Amino acid sequence: MNEDAVSDLENEEEELFEHHRFKADPGQVVIRIDKFLIDRMANTSRNKIQIAAKNGNILVNGQKVKQNFKVKPGDEISIVLPYPVREIELIPQDIPIEIAYEDDDLLVVNKPSNMVVHPGYGNYTGTLVNALVYHIQNLPSPPKDYFGRPGLVHRIDKHTTGLLLIAKTELALVELAKQFYNRTTERRYHALVWGDIAHDGTIEGNIGRSLKNRKVMAVFKEGDHGKTAITHYKVLERFGLVTLIECKLETGRTHQIRVHFQSIGHPLFNDLEYGGNRIVKGTRSSSYERFVEHCMELIPGQALHAKTLGFIQPSTQQYLEFDSALPAGFTELLDRWRKYCSDFK
Repeated sequence: MNEDAVSDLENEEEELFEHHRFKADPGQVVIRIDKFLIDRMANTSRNKIQIAAKNGNILVNGQKVKQNFKVKPGDEISIVLPYPVREIELIPQDIPIEIAYEDDDLLVVNKPSNMVVHPGYGNYTGTLVNALVYHIQNLPSPPKDYFGRPGLVHRIDKHTTGLLLIAKTELALVELAKQFYNRTTERRYHALVWGDIAHDGTIEGNIGRSLKNRKVMAVFKEGDHGKTAITHYKVLERFGLVTLIECKLETGRTHQIRVHFQSIGHPLFNDLEYGGNRIVKGTRSSSYERFVEHCMELIPGQALHAKTLGFIQPSTQQYLEFDSALPAGFTELLDRWRKYCSDFK
């Protein structure tokens, strides 16, 4: 399997956290909820359950409870936990990173293109996490309650640019994970897609690994395959042959924006995995082909930027929102299309 494809498929928000549901049997003896959960979740420590309870990530019959809550027959229990981190040595590397915001609980990073988020198969160094380990270790004073490694709350693909949220403490990680799981965060992306998008709209369709090619994802409009995915979008600027859009995610599936727009015949410009790295709309003249080729040279992959990110700060409970400018290559790409299309009006 192509290493870039493996790395991209690992950049999945849904796989960073697990959601468990249990229902106490009619004959259940009254028992503390932390003991109840440990008995049913063999690989989870009491400490992690207590942290989840402290962050309000354990619900009984829809209500937040503390770790000493007593489970009774018929109770419905749910818990959100981060998956265990992979046992990969995180090598500190002095790699420049753009930090939009930082406090003792978290960082907001503006990720460049062509950078993998986390070490993995084929990419054990040079990742954003390697850079973050170095940055945190070299702060003037260690962050309060830092738990030894940057905590990924969500991820974006190797060639996608823009804002990424990183937790420094386990408490922050679990609290922020809950916000992503409950879809209370604000996430807006800018994308350039092939074709003329007629109007604003919403794309719905389950997303799962393709049944024909396991290296990519696919949309399944019917049946049980894949997981629910919803993308809202609005048109920002039309160029005739391509369209600049803003996407707002209601869910966070692997390659969601990329595969959703491919499914409606509008793949992202220069998307290497989903058919956007060829001419989809326009003439077959040699001059137009050269123009598109030169445009694609401006960005190494799909024209997708995580522009806006908003969330509740775990300690202060204040709403924070950040906005990032489009990278230079993306901006020049739009300028070229703007000029090209205006010349033919």
